[in-house]
Amino acid sequence: MSIHDKAHELAKAIKESSEVSDIRNAMKVVETDPEAKAMLDNFRQGQMELQQRMMSGEMPPQEEMEKMEKLFEVLNLNLGIRRLFDAERRLSVVIEDVNKIITESLSQLYGE
Repeated sequence: MSIHDKAHELAKAIKESSEVSDIRNAMKVVETDPEAKAMLDNFRQGQMELQQRMMSGEMPPQEEMEKMEKLFEVLNLNLGIRRLFDAERRLSVVIEDVNKIITESLSQLYGE
């Protein structure tokens, strides 16, 4: 079996994982609350803009970072959004673990 076949197999396993299922279920809950969905969409847009600016080498003002942190705290008061954030964090841990496993398997190439 080729590496690409294994990658597709891994992608399928991730899509079928409980972590992804939890994200889907949490999203359904958030989407039933128009106010929560609008707040989340606004937060995601701001988050994406900050990340793009930082990737281009621009450091956003401290006030802007604090505003996003406060918005995150407010969003976490909503149970559905908090559930979504928790599910996304768990999926992120899985992906980080997979990345670590792959990286460690190649460590001998460059000396340990």
